[in-house]
Amino acid sequence: MGVWGRRRGWQYHGNGEGAGSFRGTASGNESRTMAVLMKRIHDALLKIIFYSFGSNIVKPKASDVLTQHLLQRKLPHWTSYFVKYSSVENDQFGLSNFNWNVKGINYHILRTGCFPFIKYHCSMAPRCNLELENKFFTVLKVVNLGIPCLAYGIGAWFLIRVTEIVHTSSGPVNIYFLYQEDEGAIH
Repeated sequence: MGVWGRRRGWQYHGNGEGAGSFRGTASGNESRTMAVLMKRIHDALLKIIFYSFGSNIVKPKASDVLTQHLLQRKLPHWTSYFVKYSSVENDQFGLSNFNWNVKGINYHILRTGCFPFIKYHCSMAPRCNLELENKFFTVLKVVNLGIPCLAYGIGAWFLIRVTEIVHTSSGPVNIYFLYQEDEGAIH
């Protein structure tokens, strides 16, 4: 058995005659470190784009906007909206598909950054393990270099027709819809 590149977190497993494979051995700490690094790069780029260096404006967390929107809508079966990156603190960075509990009701959240917005699609559903789907969607975005997400955001910019105000503890936030949602609709 040959071993090569252990310091980089990869091992070569083979019989010495060229028949072998590389296997990742990255620890959970390395994954968390990479996520923190990606978040810092993401936040720095957003600050450059929005010129908010040294800004003392307190923005609500995206998670608070999500919760308050669901409560304002009286816990709907589903909803789908956009919120501007510049309007919120992106505390859900790296989450693409996850469970979200509001007053004992679980929602499956599909979330993506589609600059200049963050898109949320929320469906009431029983809690289940969404870790594999979350990783799949995250890898898909990285592999595609975020280009489809950017195209989605630019397209949404032209197609958004409805605005709603969500009231948070940090102040009101505008959220946007492609069309008017029917309150109480199941689908």
